[in-house]
Amino acid sequence: MGSLLRRYKTLTNGFSNHIKQRVSSNELLSPTITTTITTRFFSSSSSCKTPSCYFRGRTCFNNNNSFRGSLYKGLSGPLSRNMTTTASIMLSGREGLKSLVTAGPHAQKMIGIWLFGSAAWVFSMVVLGGVTRLTRSGLSMTDWKFTGGLPPLSEEQWLVEFDKYKQSPEYKRVNKGMNIEDFKFIYWMEYAHRMWGRGLGLIFALPFTYFLCKGFINVRLGLKLSGLFALGAGQGLIGWWMVKSGLEEPVSEYVEPRVSPYRLAAHLTSAFAIYCGLFWTAMSVALPEPPSDSVRQVLGAIKVQRLALPISLLVGITAVSGAFVAGNDAGRAFNTFPKMGDKWIPDGIFQLEPVTRNFFENTATVQLDHRILATATLLSIGGLWVATRKLDVHPRVRSLIRTTMGMAALQVTLGISTLLSYVPVSLGSAHQAGALTLFTLMIMLTHSVRKPSMIRLKTLGYVK
Repeated sequence: MGSLLRRYKTLTNGFSNHIKQRVSSNELLSPTITTTITTRFFSSSSSCKTPSCYFRGRTCFNNNNSFRGSLYKGLSGPLSRNMTTTASIMLSGREGLKSLVTAGPHAQKMIGIWLFGSAAWVFSMVVLGGVTRLTRSGLSMTDWKFTGGLPPLSEEQWLVEFDKYKQSPEYKRVNKGMNIEDFKFIYWMEYAHRMWGRGLGLIFALPFTYFLCKGFINVRLGLKLSGLFALGAGQGLIGWWMVKSGLEEPVSEYVEPRVSPYRLAAHLTSAFAIYCGLFWTAMSVALPEPPSDSVRQVLGAIKVQRLALPISLLVGITAVSGAFVAGNDAGRAFNTFPKMGDKWIPDGIFQLEPVTRNFFENTATVQLDHRILATATLLSIGGLWVATRKLDVHPRVRSLIRTTMGMAALQVTLGISTLLSYVPVSLGSAHQAGALTLFTLMIMLTHSVRKPSMIRLKTLGYVK
């Protein structure tokens, strides 16, 4: 018992000194936060409800932020440890907001810039991949090394690479008679795409290692980033797995060599997943709490979230369906709008067996599917905008909803223009970039309407 009394006295004296320091430096706790601290310290059913004294006969604060102590019978070791932990959290920087970064605002800023930069690099990778596909450059390199290598540096080396390409089905059936200069163009496009991906690995791994060694990153953030790094390494393997399918002989002499639409969709989906993970984590580092200035805004954000989550999923599904359009080269068929040819629904949309194959391999079905999903996405985002006009939400959330609505309209316009123009490289790559931009806005919106922490809710008076 004597040891327990000494431990309690040391704890209360240390905490009292900390409060006095905060008071002397004018870092006064508001009555709301004071109440929060008192409530977190002791869990009981006291009848005292005034901010000046929450628990009779227990340690408490009053509205003047003074500290009063009295021994609570039954205080145990675990409760003492809980009080110490709670005090350290509640009285730390930013009024107790938990951060994924453990080394202060400067480290938080550095890590945020690094993660946003990595996400932007992935964005550029997706756009470059689209240009590589649209210029039909993806099958120009017929081998692959995980670490990469130097490009051909002499005319003899170029001829060796060109001879390898001449053995591929694409050269024999599509590009027969191509000269060395045209080959160099498509080779450089594919080489740049591959090396840009390897460059991303270095840009991510080196700062990550540095931040880990410095102890700037907590365990939860470290595990997330390790998983994203593993996905990035696997993305290179998925890319080669996709390219390899285009180097195989087609099942028929009338079929044009192209990569498997399933593998192309897997490659694009994994790129979107990596980008989503990086961007979401970057926002969590930079903005630990969602924007909210009142309880009404929190309640409005909850309502927005119920709509934003399924719409985000719909945007992702629509983007993946676009990968199947690209994989089947379906954008070069039915180049009319709104009808497909002279019909609203073309013939033969279920001609393949089993029926599910049509949604992934049938040109007509794949394009019709993408049109329907794109229209549903536009209408859903429009519905979100209408449904939230009268809600009390933070100005940043409202601005994001309006921007997302405008981007959805622009993306549909880009898609129609790309189709009617027979998929030129400029419009095709802009359409792919637009898909990722729309997805980015939905990530930002979903992140901005997520549930605030308990500490933030208590400061707003949402939780008593």
